[in-house]
Amino acid sequence: MKHVNERFQDEKNKEVVLMCIGVTSGVGRLLFGRIADYVPGVKKVYLQVLSFFFIGLMSMMIPLCSIFGALIAVCLIMGLFDGCFISIMAPIAFELVGAQDVSQAIGFLLGFMSIPMTVGPPIAGLLRDKLGSYDVAFYLAGVPPLIGGAVLCFIPWIHSKKQREISKTTGKEKMEKMLENQNSLLSSSSGMFKKESDSII
Repeated sequence: MKHVNERFQDEKNKEVVLMCIGVTSGVGRLLFGRIADYVPGVKKVYLQVLSFFFIGLMSMMIPLCSIFGALIAVCLIMGLFDGCFISIMAPIAFELVGAQDVSQAIGFLLGFMSIPMTVGPPIAGLLRDKLGSYDVAFYLAGVPPLIGGAVLCFIPWIHSKKQREISKTTGKEKMEKMLENQNSLLSSSSGMFKKESDSII
């Protein structure tokens, strides 16, 4: 809001920017939550990648908005994909770690999220004091979501590779158990045959 007050001093009702983010965030949660129901398994990660890309891009576009209407449009898009990010977070954690560890995974996720959310505002304030504007702070704020989205693209591939390795090991274990059972049956049947032959003799 300080950036808005500095950039658009003559505008009235500047608080509408925050209202736009809140409203479209609620819409995004409902919309993308429904869309995620039709996306199978770990492929939900690609929705998260999309939300990270747009959040980072919109953060970088905020300093470029010289018209208040353009800023509102940017905030509407940012709010929409913020809702996507929040609604998809738990289903992705469930798909990756399973039902038993999902609460712990979400706890770790929120714990790591709290670090940049706590450290970010003081750094933005320091940059404002040194450089005279919040422009660099917004540009830097857009970089981590873009990098995070790029890294997330590899998660489905890594997960599928891990699942294939698990299925291979379980398949080998099943084959070994089947061979052991077969050998035990053969040994028991041969023992019974020996006993029958001895009794006949």
